[in-house]
This record gives sequence, C-alpha cells and structure tokens, in this order.
Amino acid sequence: MRVALIGEPDRERFHRQGGSSAKLVPLFAIAAREKSALVLYLDSAGARVSEGLEALGAFRRLFREGLAARVAGAPLAVVLGRNCFGGASMLAHLGARRLFSPGTQLAMSGPSILAQSAGADALDEMFRAIAQAAIGAASRARTSGANSVWSPELDLAAWLREALAPAAGPGRRLHERHGSPRRGCEKGLTPRQPEALRRKELERLYPEGYRVIECDGVVTGEASVKGATVPLLGLVGSSPVGAERAWRFAQSAWRLSIQAPERLEVLLDCESHAPRLDDEKVVLSEYLVDMGAALAALASRGTKIELTILDRGRRRLRGARCARIARGGLQGGRHPGAPGCGGREHTGAGATAWATSPITARGLADEERTPEDWALVP
Repeated sequence: MRVALIGEPDRERFHRQGGSSAKLVPLFAIAAREKSALVLYLDSAGARVSEGLEALGAFRRLFREGLAARVAGAPLAVVLGRNCFGGASMLAHLGARRLFSPGTQLAMSGPSILAQSAGADALDEMFRAIAQAAIGAASRARTSGANSVWSPELDLAAWLREALAPAAGPGRRLHERHGSPRRGCEKGLTPRQPEALRRKELERLYPEGYRVIECDGVVTGEASVKGATVPLLGLVGSSPVGAERAWRFAQSAWRLSIQAPERLEVLLDCESHAPRLDDEKVVLSEYLVDMGAALAALASRGTKIELTILDRGRRRLRGARCARIARGGLQGGRHPGAPGCGGREHTGAGATAWATSPITARGLADEERTPEDWALVP
C-alpha cells in the first residue's frame, strides 16, 4: 500500500509542475502499473487564480494519471482534511471511499466564490450557515454511502479494508457510479427539445459534411472524415457547466462506450464549471469526474479520442496560449480558427476535467506555429 499526503502548506505549489502535483503523477503511474492500493490524504483549497494556465495544465496531467490508475484497477481511498476545493475535490471523487474530518468542506467552488455568485457576502452568518449545510462533512455523508465522517468510534482498519478492497471490473464500477449522481439532480432533469446546430467552425472542420444536434449545451452527432463516419460529442455555450449538463454529457459518452467506436471527436467551447450553490448541493465534483471517467472507459476500449477547441469569437487568444490550454496530457491543441488561434479562454479545472482522459488533441497547422508554440508542445 502506498500513501500520499497533500496538505495546506503545499497549497501554492500543489498544481505547479515542480510541486506536489508533479510528485503525485509518477505515484499514480506506479499504482496503475502495479494495481497497488493507494491512500490519498487531501487538505487543499485548490490553485490560486494567479497561478493561471500553468496550474491548470499541471492539474490536468495529475487528474489524467489518477483516472488512469482507477481504470487500471488500483484501489484508492481518500482521507480529507479541512479543505477540499477545486481540483482536490475531483481527485477525492476518484476514490472508492472518502473519509471526512468533522470540519471538512468539499466543493468545486469555495464559500467566497459561491457567495459572490449568489450576490451574498461571504462573511454573512446566514450565508455561511447555508453553505456549511450544503458542502460540510455531514451533508456530504448523507449524499453518498461512499462518504463517511471520522469519529472516535470509527473502526479505521475496517474502513480501510473496505475502501481498498480490489474492485472486480473497475470500469463497471465507474459506470455504476454514473447512475447514482442522477438521483441528486433528477428534479432538475427537465425535458428539452434538441435543435440542429450549424457553426462556421464545424463547416471548416468537416467539409465533407456533418449532422449535429445541441440540447442544453451538450452536442451529439456525427461527421464525415476521409470517407468515414465519426461520432461527435461536446460541450458548447456561454453558460458554465452545472451538474445536469455534466450528467447529460457523461450519459452520451457512456452510451458511446457500449458501441466502442474506432474514433470519437470531442468539441469544447465552455468557460468553466458553475459556481452555484444548487450544483454544489448535489456534489458537482462527482458529476465532473463522471465525464472524465466515461471518456476514459471509451479510451480503454480502444477508441481514439480527439479534442477540438472551438472559437465563438468572444475572446481572442494568441496561438501560444491555445497550446498551453491544451497541454494537460494532450499532444498540442487543434483549433479551427485562422492563424493566431483565436478562441475562448477556458478556465477552471472543471471545464477541462473530461479532457484529461487519454485524448489526442490535434495541433495547429505547421505553418500557423510560432517558435514559442513549438516549445510548448511536448
């Protein structure tokens, strides 16, 4: 059994390439290769906004390796300290079991961001009580049987034995988890009529033709590529990704995993996860992890997955930045725009969680690259 400790003193270096994130990547790789049990202790408030794309890329590599270890069958148990926000909350939901401290708070967005999104004061006692009731340890224990809260009466040895028990068919276990989160947002699963989607970027990407529909920001369909029909799946739209939208995306991906197509094109045009208290009440982190798990299941069955970052022209980024965005475990980034790689800036671990599965992202055309671009692409 291997043990990894990520604590608050490492907060500033957790997601950086030379910090704890980089140390965990090879540990996850070893666990995947040996299928050895791993206990992960997390106490992290996530990366600072000032750390920017470097932190985001480092986390994508970390999450990708952690997900690969779970798909490979490595048992993972997670013990939580006081803080578990952002990417740390996603790592926590890779584990089969989570042990909360009595004072643990777990969410994709911390209380201050949730308050800002709700138009409230983070120091307001009423809002703090509401947030604690939603993201505190007691609430999380009620949402899932995989969550427990430590107490002096807890038999820790028994908890570890159950948490680290070898899983028969880890892919099937991940798929079973997909059905569980739906119960949390069933009231919000409202029927919506899909609509045909036409975009200039898709015209350039698939000149041989495509058929795509969009429903609640989730895109499904198919395109003709070199005479072959290739399925399409993606997230588009200006609104952040909430629990329902993430579940719909994962549902489509899990259905594709049954077919196990030779190739899948994944489209991304989404800024971030939703910093809403309603989404945190149903544990948004688990829904975001479900997206990545579904794509990982596809890749494990031999499907080649390619990522394309779409451009709606709302933000303009230099080509080098696009390469950085796509860097977390990917081989560069395909973008259908003109030289200069205009595109929307994708921020937040949640918006790109699903892109951490074994995906190949096609790079910019050679003639569009600058010397800086080439230095960024591994």
